[in-house]
Amino acid sequence: MISTLDIRIEKVGQSRISEMDFHHIEFARKYSDHMFIADYDGKEWKDFRIIPYGNIEVSPANPAIHYGQSIFEGLKAYKGENGQVLIFRPDKNYERMNKSAERMMMPQLPRELFIDAMHELINLDRDWVPDVAGTSLYIRPFMFATDEFIGVRPSDTYRYMIITCPVGAYYPKPVKVKIEEHFTRAVKGGTGYAKTAGNYAASLYPAWLAQQQGYDQLIWTDGQQHRYIEEAGTMNLMFMIDDTLITAPTGDTILAGVTRDSVLTLARDWGVKVEERPLEVQELLAAIKEGRLQEAFGTGTAATIAHIEAIGYRDEQYNLDLGERHFSDKVLETLDAIRTGKAEDKYGWNYIV
Repeated sequence: MISTLDIRIEKVGQSRISEMDFHHIEFARKYSDHMFIADYDGKEWKDFRIIPYGNIEVSPANPAIHYGQSIFEGLKAYKGENGQVLIFRPDKNYERMNKSAERMMMPQLPRELFIDAMHELINLDRDWVPDVAGTSLYIRPFMFATDEFIGVRPSDTYRYMIITCPVGAYYPKPVKVKIEEHFTRAVKGGTGYAKTAGNYAASLYPAWLAQQQGYDQLIWTDGQQHRYIEEAGTMNLMFMIDDTLITAPTGDTILAGVTRDSVLTLARDWGVKVEERPLEVQELLAAIKEGRLQEAFGTGTAATIAHIEAIGYRDEQYNLDLGERHFSDKVLETLDAIRTGKAEDKYGWNYIV
């Protein structure tokens, strides 16, 4: 275990913050002044340091490059009403990262390493947290293998890093999604529940094919029958059908999203009927055709709440003219208020820097 006193800090000579226009932010294009690094020597985490953001050197024989032993997380910090910086639910990301590490045969991170290092880094670069509506500081913790060895086995050594960047909306407008029936994102017994790099690399080609047809993302279906809705490439999916909020249950093939959990918590507190269950593609299509689909949206750290305006299935596109999005708009407004300190944080979700 470590404390913040163990972290060596090397500050930049000249901040790059003057390059930022916080009113016009490209998502993940400009990074904050500093980054955190720690190394695992096969027995323990050591050499905790915050240094100026910049390139790193790796061996050409690095097994993360050759065999994909790499995991990551994504979370956000917000500027509060009184100048405080609020990190949203970092403990959930910490738990999920260690779950990913276990699946990928990587060392566990002590909570103090995950939380204290993030605290120190964000505190040092707190001016990079934007104070403009709809913006935040995206935080990317990640870990990768560092052995100099080409062989299919777990690495002995690893590097853990945190980088941050100001961001605006990931999806600035409602999205069009296509139901995928050929390619598969994840299967039972696989790595679908882990945030590991290979999951995303494998999704790029089918997502690109969908983009050529005018869609923003895919709706992944189960890998055995392509019968059930699972998740989208960057977010969990939720549908309001007959006043019931339906979302796929988490498991081997579906990421346990932090925003997903937050939305379900709010829904249940508001008395909304919630069903975490498999949703058949044909059931969703029937609800659309019969006018029983009231809302359709994605949830994720980057996307937050992404409204769905069209769903493609085979050779047909269903345009969703759903009118007012009462529930999802209320969720987005409530989450924004909690994350920025404008509303009571009765769930204890915010970590204050």
